[in-house]
Amino acid sequence: MRFALSHGPLEAAVQTRGGELVSLRRGGTEYIWSGDPAFWSGQNPILFPIVGTLKNGQVDIDGQICHMSRHGFARNLDFTPAEQGDGFITLELRDSSETLTHYPFPFSLRVRHQLLENGFSTAFTVENTGGSPLPFCIGAHTAFRCPLLDGERFEDYQLTFDRPEDASTLLLTPEGLIRGGAAEPMLSGGVLPLNYETFRRLDTVIFRQLQSGAVSLVHRETGRGVKLDFSQFPMAAFWTKPGAPFLCLEPWQGCAAFDNETGRFQDKPFAVTLAPGEMRTLAYTVTLL
Repeated sequence: MRFALSHGPLEAAVQTRGGELVSLRRGGTEYIWSGDPAFWSGQNPILFPIVGTLKNGQVDIDGQICHMSRHGFARNLDFTPAEQGDGFITLELRDSSETLTHYPFPFSLRVRHQLLENGFSTAFTVENTGGSPLPFCIGAHTAFRCPLLDGERFEDYQLTFDRPEDASTLLLTPEGLIRGGAAEPMLSGGVLPLNYETFRRLDTVIFRQLQSGAVSLVHRETGRGVKLDFSQFPMAAFWTKPGAPFLCLEPWQGCAAFDNETGRFQDKPFAVTLAPGEMRTLAYTVTLL
């Protein structure tokens, strides 16, 4: 099922499959990647209850070995409309016999997509509806068209952080795990020029605990693009497929398994654990530039 949202000059579309915002248009310009399977069929998947890849595809939850594929199951399930109003919609995913097979916890995940004056916000609210502690990770994977306009190139764009940075990217193994103790200098001064070779070599650029709380994906000459406020998240990642006309801006609460980690969910970096009845909301905001 698909829902249309509008607010001033902005128009958006949200689908129940995966709970995703899959279109954002202003003045005839589409900002969200189309999901062309020639490159990548995804558009804006929600990463829950894990982010990234598990070691050997499994994780230890209180002594129980649970299996989940990369980025968890929320992106492949149907959410239920819970609330809709002027320029916003809230969708909900609850535990089921299917989810309990992989993740033995009752939960509620509510996703609110809200159009703003010049962009949108997405808020994730996770609630522990069970009687035991609930560990989870969550993240976004929003794919923005890059370049935005005909005649432009991917290399015409850059990432500009809102504060000066001197930061390294975490490095991945061929299996998608984070290499413990390994990093590569990547940011100096807060500007990262884009080129496909970086992603061909590293796959994903991953930062943790930056000084910045926002990053802009912009054309170097015109300044046109989008700004992501990820200040509520401890990690930010960036991904594309070499040659593809998009870049994913990804705020993360949690990350892929480290190749030297214990394998216990509760030990995963930045994992959140909720007490029974407790809830946690994390939100990110996108502004069109």
